[in-house]
Amino acid sequence: MKEEEVNRCQIQEWYPKFKSVSIRTLIHELPESFVEYLLDDSGPFLLPVSVSNEDALPNRVHNPYEEEDYQVSEGSGDEAEPSSPPSFPELELKIKESIESLGGAVFPKLNWSAPKDSAWISTSGTLRCTSFSEIALLLRSSDSLIHDLCHAYDSCGDKTLSRPQSFFLALRKWYPSLRPEMEFRCFVRGHSLVGISQREVTTFYPALLEKKNDLEELIQEFFDNDVRQKFESENYTFDVYVTKDEHVKILDFNPWGAFTLPLLFTWEELEQNIREEANGMDFRIVESQCAVRPGLKTAVPYDYLDTAPGSGWDQFLRNADGELQQQIRSPGAGA
Repeated sequence: MKEEEVNRCQIQEWYPKFKSVSIRTLIHELPESFVEYLLDDSGPFLLPVSVSNEDALPNRVHNPYEEEDYQVSEGSGDEAEPSSPPSFPELELKIKESIESLGGAVFPKLNWSAPKDSAWISTSGTLRCTSFSEIALLLRSSDSLIHDLCHAYDSCGDKTLSRPQSFFLALRKWYPSLRPEMEFRCFVRGHSLVGISQREVTTFYPALLEKKNDLEELIQEFFDNDVRQKFESENYTFDVYVTKDEHVKILDFNPWGAFTLPLLFTWEELEQNIREEANGMDFRIVESQCAVRPGLKTAVPYDYLDTAPGSGWDQFLRNADGELQQQIRSPGAGA
């Protein structure tokens, strides 16, 4: 993989070319002071002071008696000056304007990644944001964004950069009616579409079985007409969403291999598909309940889970495994 291939997958690079076949997005270059704020873990977790007096957690109940337990009294031996929260008024006002122009709700994304791992901390349990404070909370709480900030070029054979010259915040219009079963990851090798995978692999959607052939035809046609000649890389992946009226929308681009998940494939299988051209393009969906890929949808960080022997989660996982084995052994499994 080369640096230029990784760079092409940054949203500020590809979105202008594919704007007409993507979802509405507004992009802001981030000041270096805000990038430093995202990276700073030397002090307490502080959200920026909002010039609009917006609260990232408006549903909190403030209990003054509990708050007293966390206050340090004078003469306690801790004489350190309290940290002052940062403020980014110019950026906040630009983002507020963009949110309003996008219908009042957005989901955020940096150059490559969205803070999906921090959705648990929002009041809605999703990436839906209606204010700068909510966006800052998600970005500041995310571990996955460290990839964008520090490790985007680690898999490049010609690595000369440790980070991109500038970071960008993409605000993408929030569509509450999006159906997760209609999102797919497409794998391109040598400018040819070699594989398509259901994006949400932790759930079985029976309706996809009936639509599979039609979806394959739609996505292949979209790739031939709207992607193949416009995206310069030879090898890459791209995510699409198929709407109810059978329009295909691009959601994202990612490099081939490295940190990109192959989902229902392995990278070895995709390489094999290329060598065995007679197999054609391989489209994979979860075709039964027994084929679901395991995943903990707990809406909390994995570090917060106690999976030690005897814990509640240990018993839950044992019961789930037993139920799965029983389904596999039963005659009607997967029907």
